Amino acid sequence: MDLVLFYVIGFVTLLAGAGVVSARNVVHAALFLLTSMAGVAAAFVLLYAEFLALVQVLIYGGAIVIVILFALMLTRHGEFQVTAEHRRWPVAAVASIALFGLLAASVVLDDRARGTDARVGVGINRLGAELFERWAVPFEIASILLLVAMIGAIVIARGGGSDEP
Repeated sequence: MDLVLFYVIGFVTLLAGAGVVSARNVVHAALFLLTSMAGVAAAFVLLYAEFLALVQVLIYGGAIVIVILFALMLTRHGEFQVTAEHRRWPVAAVASIALFGLLAASVVLDDRARGTDARVGVGINRLGAELFERWAVPFEIASILLLVAMIGAIVIARGGGSDEP
């Protein structure tokens, strides 16, 4: 039953990912991205990684998609018309298929090397202790970096100069 559910979730996530890159409307692409991220969160739940599923939904599904939609609202629509059409999509498709094959082969070979089917979850207490004792400073640095990037995006979107009233 879990395997069938995993394949269904994987198929939906894969279709949503294909919708992200093939959608002509940017808002539809953002909604496909949200569906894809929800599928990844569901896969995390199946793999007994509830914390990662929660982070996936809250941070990526909520915050990142909202930021993308705000960025779309702040930019001019005419700029996307020129860059949306290009002739290099076959090269991108071949590169994507090659990367997918490489990742699939690495997962299959890794499973064969381990030779185990048992999956165990990490306790939330142990995970919290690791995050707040060992990885607290890198998380703070990443949050400052994201804050600076967000401020920079706002400055660029508003015109960026102090010479405007």
